[in-house]
Amino acid sequence: MSDEILNSYNEEDEIDFGELFFVLMRKWWLLISCAIAGAGIALAYTLFLIQPVYTSSSMIYIFSKTTTVTSAIDLQIGKQLTVDFEILGKSRPVLEKVISDLELDTTYESLLKTVTVENPTDSRIIKITVKNTDPQLASDIANNLADNLSARVAEVIDTDKPSSVENAVPATKPSSPSKSKNTALGGILGFLLAAAIILILYYSDMSLRDEDDVRKYLGLGTLASIPFEKSISADHESKKTKKNKKRKK
Repeated sequence: MSDEILNSYNEEDEIDFGELFFVLMRKWWLLISCAIAGAGIALAYTLFLIQPVYTSSSMIYIFSKTTTVTSAIDLQIGKQLTVDFEILGKSRPVLEKVISDLELDTTYESLLKTVTVENPTDSRIIKITVKNTDPQLASDIANNLADNLSARVAEVIDTDKPSSVENAVPATKPSSPSKSKNTALGGILGFLLAAAIILILYYSDMSLRDEDDVRKYLGLGTLASIPFEKSISADHESKKTKKNKKRKK
């Protein structure tokens, strides 16, 4: 007997994915409407409430114009220098010099969050990337940082100033936020929210709708079923209404 009860509990705990699918499909119009509404809200939020961010990059060569790369030792030194450049590019003296030169209304910590100093793979070039809500300011910071980094490297390593490869230019299009990405995420979230609400309402409704529900939830069989006809119910209601009117007369 206990095994039968346990088996019945296990059957109730199983998720019928086919049932879930048909439950959702019966409300397909609500799912689509919520997905469209979510996408619209996300797009409006992106366009009007999120400030666009622009990215500009400058590049410098780790060797100076007078340096000649003639041996494997020189190449190994170049690889070591790239690490030094990356560290010095984010050092406090360099960034505070940029703040002073451009008279920026910011702090070292705040500027550090907008700056990326990296070495592209298999190269002896340092790429300086700056993000800012002002495209012109992002370009100015990237160029000034490249100049100050080159000067700092020449001072610390006691060598000639490294060469500039490419100066930053103001970006014409924002790098973030992505309208298409945010719109897609909004649509997905709207769809999932609608699906969750539909399923919660469905499973919280404990009423028995048909023979399958009686067998599934009560473990009982049905001896007979009586169909419900709306036309019969409507005729019955109309007769009751007529009788009530006659009594009032």
